[in-house]
Amino acid sequence: MKHLLKLGDLSKEEILDLLGLADQLKFERRNNIPHPLLAGKTLGMIFQKSSTRTRVSFEAGMYQLGGNALFLSSRDLQIGRGEPVQDTARVLSRYLDAIMIRTYAQSEVEDLARYGTIPIINGLTDYAHPCQVLADLQTIREYKGTLQGRKLAFIGDGNNMANSLIVGCIKTGMSVAVGCPKGYTPDADIVRWARENGDVLITDDIFEAAKDADAVYTDVWASMGMEEEADRRRRDFAGFQVNSRLMAVARPDAIVLHCLPAHRGEEITDEILEKYAASIFDEAENRLHAQKAVLVRLMNG
Repeated sequence: MKHLLKLGDLSKEEILDLLGLADQLKFERRNNIPHPLLAGKTLGMIFQKSSTRTRVSFEAGMYQLGGNALFLSSRDLQIGRGEPVQDTARVLSRYLDAIMIRTYAQSEVEDLARYGTIPIINGLTDYAHPCQVLADLQTIREYKGTLQGRKLAFIGDGNNMANSLIVGCIKTGMSVAVGCPKGYTPDADIVRWARENGDVLITDDIFEAAKDADAVYTDVWASMGMEEEADRRRRDFAGFQVNSRLMAVARPDAIVLHCLPAHRGEEITDEILEKYAASIFDEAENRLHAQKAVLVRLMNG
């Protein structure tokens, strides 16, 4: 494991190793056991998309691991003024020990890895969100004891979250059902791979998707950068909501997950978010622990 660009690059064993380390780091954090595993190391954090959870969890994680994190917005870098990615990668590789980037195009993350000489972490692109899904898998395993044989239902846009959830779940032995409107299905290549390697269902019937699910997951209807589409998406996604009627067809002990921020009253009702707040905010906390595991494995072997 040299980089974390997308979950498709990792084996099942590498994913489970990261989850095991995340559990260990979470235990140590909660019991005030220091783990300065990255003392003297520096992470550069490039943000072309703003964030709450990504910035705070990576920055706090590096501090807890004994290292430092530098926040770099596109306004702070020459990359925002036309410097080629390959030049930025070569320069930052001489200053930093790793780079986390949160941006739009997956190709930008791939180019950083191609031209740089340090680990690159995908903090989010329009194609994939691997760090979030590692936290999601950690949360499901905490609540369900195992991932093998469990079912996750994703309700909403077939976006970067759906893409990465499909890959992460299939690789760890889960089945996935995605309930999304026609025209908003996940990446076709990912769906094709999932059908060849596991159990995946793509449907526009959310009740079919959620039937007997162990975890029901949703995300905002209009992601960052899609603000101009918000009104149309509200119309197209009407009815694709996680509510009490939908949860009635999931398993009685099902949990609800949401990568946040949530638009209460749209993709999820206020009632359901509050009822399942424990799993949703455990999931948010696990961003910290899962990403610390990634940092340790990439920066410290």
